[in-house]
Amino acid sequence: MQIPSLVSSDRFRLLNWITSRRSARIILPFALILLCGSTLPAQQASDETAIDKHTVQLLMERIDQLEARVRQLEADKLQAGAESTTTAPGFLAARRVDPLESTLPVQPSPDGIKQPQVSAGTPASPAQSEQSHQEDAMSERMDLSRTLLRIRGFGDVNLHGDTHKGDTTSFSLGQLDLFITSDISEKFKFLSEIVFEAGPDTIYGVTRGQANIFTTDIERYFMQYSPNDYVTISAGRVHTAIGFYNTAYHHSTWFQTTTDRPFLFNFEDRGGILPVHTVGVSVSGLIPSGRLGLHYIAEVANGRESRAPLQEEPVANVVDEENHKGINLALFARPEAFRGLQVGFSVYRDGLEPPSSRGVEETIMAVHAVITRPTFEWLNEGVVIRHSLIGQSKAYNTPGFYTQVSRQYGLFRPYFRYQYVNVAKTEPIFPDVGLRHGPSAGIRYDVDEFVALKFQYDYTFLRQQPGINSLSLQLGFTF
Repeated sequence: MQIPSLVSSDRFRLLNWITSRRSARIILPFALILLCGSTLPAQQASDETAIDKHTVQLLMERIDQLEARVRQLEADKLQAGAESTTTAPGFLAARRVDPLESTLPVQPSPDGIKQPQVSAGTPASPAQSEQSHQEDAMSERMDLSRTLLRIRGFGDVNLHGDTHKGDTTSFSLGQLDLFITSDISEKFKFLSEIVFEAGPDTIYGVTRGQANIFTTDIERYFMQYSPNDYVTISAGRVHTAIGFYNTAYHHSTWFQTTTDRPFLFNFEDRGGILPVHTVGVSVSGLIPSGRLGLHYIAEVANGRESRAPLQEEPVANVVDEENHKGINLALFARPEAFRGLQVGFSVYRDGLEPPSSRGVEETIMAVHAVITRPTFEWLNEGVVIRHSLIGQSKAYNTPGFYTQVSRQYGLFRPYFRYQYVNVAKTEPIFPDVGLRHGPSAGIRYDVDEFVALKFQYDYTFLRQQPGINSLSLQLGFTF
């Protein structure tokens, strides 16, 4: 006598489930023994037959439960995948960008391809940075139907008033910055910044244009090739690696502590006297130096336009006024023994040909020593701009420096800055700038992870003019 076998439909249902699920490797041996039990000899007792029937019933109920669980997990997985495609990139939860962010995508680099690091309470200094999206980028590359383009936005709204004759207290719209990146492949990356801004341009101390008209500028636009940590090649329009500030803070006030940049590093169309932007080729990377953390940057690019005519764009985006090119070399160290410390220098060489002279040789030497930590920063930079008249022994040296210190207390960050620039009246390129120096003091309040409110007071001493008091209130944000 044999034990009654399973009903045929139940047997096939159990077998199909076992062989179609990932749990087959666990359940299959047990199930085969159970199914084979239908051919056992008649010496099995009748009470064991009842037990086998009860066991089969329990297994069938468990199968139903597991199938329901699998359907639920698959639904959750689909929902999570849909949400991940609409989640904003998390790399901008940090405020300060690493100084190398624009030239080194694999490590901290000067053009913002690597993502900033997140610090407690306040965003920390490019960047940091884009490691959190490597897996997403890889999955996007595997799926050609999905775009690799990522867009991030920055903006600010300001209220400003000062005692300068002719100025009025006004609300103003700051730059609207669209930060666009794309991982074309593991070694090739693209970055651009498209900025919309209102107000007249101020070039070398001279104002031009209308006050309330919006203009569009492509501030950065380059391709990067990075085969390893020691060589990264960038081609396009980048921020020149002069000093620290210019490659650490780009076109977003939300990243920086203060409401504005130090005057020395103002953009060319906002009164700046340095070639902040350049169009050409840059090579950068690590220097094998152990715990010293040496980095190098070498740039060859179009030189900036001379003073006249003032209607010209200061950055040579398409045509250089000279055949020879501007050259910039920079070296800096980040020693592991001193957390947050960076020291370095750069030398920039170019030739200018203003109509009023036979030619000017331009040399810009910059040094910096900075400490940037999540709750503390101390920035110090000095620059000398030397203009030598070709064929003459006459040379003009323009010194400038700033020092800035801040400390984080919860959501509040008070700060202080002192800056100085002294341009001679007979300087051949930007004599209108003159002498200006003075203190700035303010406080930053991080209202939200992506919103910052800043209040700042400035006093500016001018040569042979009354000093200027000014107050600024700024709302900076990213989206």
